[in-house]
Amino acid sequence: MAYKITDACVGCGTCAGACPVGAIKDAGGKYEIDENACVSCGSCAGACPMGAIVEG
Repeated sequence: MAYKITDACVGCGTCAGACPVGAIKDAGGKYEIDENACVSCGSCAGACPMGAIVEG
């Protein structure tokens, strides 16, 4: 199951750097995960300092 970035995102970009497949992109100050590219590894969720990334 792909991960999602919640409204708790502050746009720091840490998650994008942690994604091994480049599935996370800046969407105008917030980040979004391409669910078709996400491999559900959880690296982004572990890297997010705000806890803004959840399974779903």
